[in-house]
Amino acid sequence: MRQLSDGSVDLIITSPPYNLKDASGGTRWGGSRAGRKMKAGYAHYSDDMPRDEYVAWQRDCLTEMMRLIPDTGAIFYNHKWRVSNLLIEDQSPIVDGFPVRQIIIWHRTGGINFNDRYFLPNYEVIYMIAKREFELLPGANRIGCVWQIRQETDNEHPCPFPIELPHRIIQSTSARVVLDPFIGSGTTAVAAKMLGRDYIGIDSSQQYVDMAVERLNSCRTEHPLSCETVSLVG
Repeated sequence: MRQLSDGSVDLIITSPPYNLKDASGGTRWGGSRAGRKMKAGYAHYSDDMPRDEYVAWQRDCLTEMMRLIPDTGAIFYNHKWRVSNLLIEDQSPIVDGFPVRQIIIWHRTGGINFNDRYFLPNYEVIYMIAKREFELLPGANRIGCVWQIRQETDNEHPCPFPIELPHRIIQSTSARVVLDPFIGSGTTAVAAKMLGRDYIGIDSSQQYVDMAVERLNSCRTEHPLSCETVSLVG
């Protein structure tokens, strides 16, 4: 992100690694395909930083994201609350001080809970971190702030989000350039391409970049003449 100019992207949609292997909530991964993928973890990243280091890293990332969006820009930052040491652990230490305008609840359908100390956690949160002049397109404000979207299952990435999620966000804005600094399997870029927007994707894993490129190459666009790949880098 440091290689990009100030205000050079209109919209950021991202879901960073959740630091799940540092969790102490008694997680059992189970035998499902999704569970096995999550237990195996990310390619080239352990996802087990000490909590204070993880918070500092994510705050640095958000600070850089804020530099990259103009006064009309916004960041949609998807994260997950969890139980740690038998207490709820939200992500307020990460987003504290940033201009969080709204929290969107992503209600994920399905899921398995092996822990009898709490109910099945079947939602994640999307922090809408917006600068003062950011506005939705006319009519988009009628969409509620609880989104029931089924989890992605047909994806080799251990923690993909469904394409409907970034598609809904992008479609609700006039953004021309969309950035995802944790591009993973390329879902945000694919949604941007489908809607004829330009996109930038960044990931530390060449394996995931290759996966994203493959998905993009097979993706149809709704506006093929206006769609252009700005950058996809590992």
